[in-house]
Amino acid sequence: MYQRIRDLREDNDLTQKEVASILSFTHSAYAKIEKGERILSAEVLIKISNLYDVNVDYLLGLTDLPYRYPSKK
Repeated sequence: MYQRIRDLREDNDLTQKEVASILSFTHSAYAKIEKGERILSAEVLIKISNLYDVNVDYLLGLTDLPYRYPSKK
């Protein structure tokens, strides 16, 4: 999961500091996320999912398809 989060950041040409700012984390706290040293809450997973427009299952490694599921509206 943590490698996917790092890959998404790099694919979007963002620095750790930029993502930390977007997610309201300190740079060091975000760096720990990418290293797998910090357990992610559902809230943080959703924020990351929204940032990169991917589904949470993709972040968790449950699927290799990053696409979001259609809304039930």
